[in-house]
Amino acid sequence: MNIHEHQAKALLKTYGLPVAAGVAIFKTEEAEAAAKSLPGPLYVVKSQIHAGGRGKGKFKELGPDAKGGVRLAKTAADVVANAREMLGHTLVTKQTGPAGKQVNRLYIEDGADIARELYCSLLVDRGSGEVAFVVSTEGGMDIETVAHDTPDKIVTVDIDPAAGVTAEDVGKLVAALKLEGPAAEDAKAVFPALYKAFVDTDMSLLEINPLIVLKDGHLRLLDAKVSFD
Repeated sequence: MNIHEHQAKALLKTYGLPVAAGVAIFKTEEAEAAAKSLPGPLYVVKSQIHAGGRGKGKFKELGPDAKGGVRLAKTAADVVANAREMLGHTLVTKQTGPAGKQVNRLYIEDGADIARELYCSLLVDRGSGEVAFVVSTEGGMDIETVAHDTPDKIVTVDIDPAAGVTAEDVGKLVAALKLEGPAAEDAKAVFPALYKAFVDTDMSLLEINPLIVLKDGHLRLLDAKVSFD
């Protein structure tokens, strides 16, 4: 079972993980209030469907030059205009197939000043039977593409279930992602919290793509995909 991004982030926030403020909406009439409840001045309007590639997707009902399923907005009025174009329309991505999926909800999220995009996921390693972190400096890309083109940029760290995420494990992840300063310090809390969320709720997949380093040096979960068996 998959849950939507906004649901995944709400769950992860309960574990103290760094996610941006956001509001899920189901009607265009809710868009303005949602935007005004956020810090701003930049907002992100995200289609909530169970498929990847939303940002590069296209809406069937809109022209070929229309924007995709993830859009930046600089004002509350822009948020409303984007919501009007997106809600109730069919988004086609590389994962939906040509039929696409209807967008029935949006997630209006506070914008971020991004310095770096990284990849981080947790899954059960079939070889060891243990939960493993899979990380890469190539955030924002499809991990299958990274694995095919540059497999050396993917690092896997298995976690001993008896010990949990140790300082040594965090060190390996920090080194693999080339984290420094505040981001490296944040990692000491972020990686154990991701592991705890995964184990506590019996997830089968937790994918953060991208995990970002903000311009102020701190980590933030910019996107989140969660699956349960």
